[in-house]
Amino acid sequence: MKLSHIDSTGAMRMVDVSVKPPQKRTAIASGAVCLAPATVALLKKGLLKKGDALAAAKVAGIMAAKKTGDLIPLCHNLPLDNVDVTCDVLKDRITIRATAVSTGKTGVEMEALTAVCVAALTLYDMCKAVDKNMHITAVRLVQKKKEALS
Repeated sequence: MKLSHIDSTGAMRMVDVSVKPPQKRTAIASGAVCLAPATVALLKKGLLKKGDALAAAKVAGIMAAKKTGDLIPLCHNLPLDNVDVTCDVLKDRITIRATAVSTGKTGVEMEALTAVCVAALTLYDMCKAVDKNMHITAVRLVQKKKEALS
């Protein structure tokens, strides 16, 4: 299997996408932060000392997606048309879903994954004072697609 970020000499390189046509590209990623039910209750009631963890996680995820090219070596900086981050509160976890959309020459899966990871880390940071056993889990790419531009 040939890796796109390795050249013929074995050196790392940025993939050349200059010859690819622009397309609408969408990626969806998900993950979760598992917490004690008591922590979820505090979060739902807005009683965490650091404030609204869900709002902070959403904004942090969006901001992170916009900075993906600065964080991941060899990743292209993409113009993002949309990033949406949602957090669903369950009994013992917060599920996170991020959708990234770009009209460009390469996919946006790294942006969606980065959004989920940073949203999860933000939730972790905001809850760590009250829950020493929480953990981040199941971060994965759910879907990616591309569509020709009309």
